[in-house]
Amino acid sequence: MRYLTKDIAASFKHPEFWALSSWLDIVVRYRRSSLGLFWLVLPAVIYIWGLGGFFAHIAGTPLFKFAAHVAIGYAVFRVLSTVIVESTTAFASSSAFIMDGHVRLTDFMLRVIAKALFYFVASLPVVAIALAIYPDLHWTGVFLSVPSMTLIIFNVFWIGVVFGLVGARFPDMSQFIGNIFMFAFLLTPIIWRADGMPADSLRGMLMRINPLFHMVELVRAPMLGERIEMLTFYYMGILTIAGWMAAVFAYRRYARFVPIWI
Repeated sequence: MRYLTKDIAASFKHPEFWALSSWLDIVVRYRRSSLGLFWLVLPAVIYIWGLGGFFAHIAGTPLFKFAAHVAIGYAVFRVLSTVIVESTTAFASSSAFIMDGHVRLTDFMLRVIAKALFYFVASLPVVAIALAIYPDLHWTGVFLSVPSMTLIIFNVFWIGVVFGLVGARFPDMSQFIGNIFMFAFLLTPIIWRADGMPADSLRGMLMRINPLFHMVELVRAPMLGERIEMLTFYYMGILTIAGWMAAVFAYRRYARFVPIWI
């Protein structure tokens, strides 16, 4: 029987496997390309200045005001989407290690999370440029974004565990989640503003049911001087507690079956 908190503590105590392997995965993936590790930055440039500029023009908003909105939303969303999508195949793609006796599954979850955070750090220079040209940047909100992002990462742990176990049991989950996130990106206010969706409208209700919206807003709104709805605080509190309870239970109950499932 595996205990989640015990395995997480052991993984942090011995980070050699997951920290090094996550970095090697990125290096091996890009070392033969002409642009090399610049590919880590390029998606942020395309989304923030390309897609962001396009939708800023449609909305009639100056890019220097809209770029920061897109930049922060994209950076947070990418962390969440990378962890959720890749965690569904984390155990299956590491089956050789698991079959060889490496049964501390949190190492493979941290490997996915570390890779997502590498992508996040790589996008920060592009995000910083967008923030630098934003006219109403709130520095208090910038400092508040650190504990907000810490809370997001704290939630990312249980998300990775739950989706990792479900993905190990149901191999088709990765395809399903990949397609769902194409819709989730449009449902989350990354390239549009949340204040255009009243709470009593259908689209407004769908947006507020979406947990990705609340996670993005928790980091972005204070930085841009925007108000955070009280619903977001309640939502994140319940989500964090319920999510960790579900992850602890699922890991204790089903982690031992992963070698059989994969």
